[in-house]
Amino acid sequence: MKLILLSGGSGKRLWPLSNDVRSKQFLKLIGNAHAQPEAMVQRVWRQLASRNWSEPVYISTGRSHVDLLQSQLGEDVPLIVEPEKRDTFPAIALAVTYLYSALTMDPDEVIAIMPVDPFVEDRFMDRIKELENVILKSGANLALIGVKPTYPSTKYGYIVPQLESQSDQGKIPHAYQKVKSFKEKPSLEQAQDLVEKKALWNCGIFAFRLGYLIRELEQKGLPTEYNRMLEQYSQMPAISFDYEIVEKAEKVVVLPYEGAWKDLGTWNTLTEEMSRNTIGKVLLDESCTNTHVINELDIPIVSIGLSDMIVAASPDGILVSSKEQSHMVKNLSLDWTKRPMYEERRWGWYQVMHFQKNEDAGEVLTKQIHVYAGKNLSYQYHHHRSEVWIIVEGSGEFILDDQLSQVGPGDVLQIPIGAKHAIKATTELAFIEVQMGSQLVEEDIVRLGMTWSAILEQIRKHGDPND
Repeated sequence: MKLILLSGGSGKRLWPLSNDVRSKQFLKLIGNAHAQPEAMVQRVWRQLASRNWSEPVYISTGRSHVDLLQSQLGEDVPLIVEPEKRDTFPAIALAVTYLYSALTMDPDEVIAIMPVDPFVEDRFMDRIKELENVILKSGANLALIGVKPTYPSTKYGYIVPQLESQSDQGKIPHAYQKVKSFKEKPSLEQAQDLVEKKALWNCGIFAFRLGYLIRELEQKGLPTEYNRMLEQYSQMPAISFDYEIVEKAEKVVVLPYEGAWKDLGTWNTLTEEMSRNTIGKVLLDESCTNTHVINELDIPIVSIGLSDMIVAASPDGILVSSKEQSHMVKNLSLDWTKRPMYEERRWGWYQVMHFQKNEDAGEVLTKQIHVYAGKNLSYQYHHHRSEVWIIVEGSGEFILDDQLSQVGPGDVLQIPIGAKHAIKATTELAFIEVQMGSQLVEEDIVRLGMTWSAILEQIRKHGDPND
């Protein structure tokens, strides 16, 4: 059985730390067994490894998440990258066409789908492994995992099993059950009724034979060849896999799971699993109760007399809210399309310090950039902007139009429009970057090489006309 992890979403309910680039699964707020901060995606990846998951695990993701995944999981993590954000049905369709046509997998291969960010016990991963046998033994088209509710939640969808007899009313068996129906985010009264009927929380995990979904795509007139799917991806319906496939499918079974499972999608639920109450420059007075403060700014936050509160500060903004009402931030009229002020990349991170737009002089953007030792920025050039780099800490190698030089604190590097440039950190390297031009956007980057060895080989060939 092959496993596909879905890494998408913007995590608006965890603003201001999360955004379109740094979604909730990448926030390093959960403590691991060694009390070290860990992101949700790192936790899930570690849990899979701890359960001896020998089959390949692929991650379906958008372009904006590639650098973060490579930074947190390693640059060799298998990725299936969406050309643009749609929804879970297009993302899964793209992934299965990749397995089917690009990797030529057997149509009888069982594929499991799982979100990249559930907060679960390690043994939950063993339950996922059982889905393969459930598909093979039950003859079902789809097999789901349903979690036994611990309370009548209105935040989750429910799977209603088809109980075989009156004797089944008082228990949830460990074997799979046929699915009778689904109910998405019910009212409190409906949720209480569903819990009494032994309905299960739908945690968005399901399995199927590869050939089943390929046939579904064919019947819908959609491509089953990977390159054609890429070409037509913008025309794919932006709809969830649950709505497009699961709730319309015949022969669906559910495998119950009785144990801890959480969707850490709000500050209220996320702070329950944090190993400490403060992160960053914070003074939390002892008069505060059940209050968490996360500070990514350089200025201190002092909290006095707060109860049941979340305070979160980042370069994108500051949130002060009761934990119970913190989920309502996603309904506020914030500019969700605004450029993120902080981003983590495969080579390090950067923070926007200042942005200015002038009618005559164009745009000016100032960044603080930190490159980890041994990492490098790509060899690239820009059509619409020049840059000035001021090295403030560390040492490294700098390439400008195929010429290599050593750089250190105090060096000022001028990069004209169209000039090819790259930098590698010999030690931890920090510099200030000032961009000036008519269009200061990520799309104005033409990459010529990614790894430092490939970049050096490229400039060596350009410097030797006889090579």
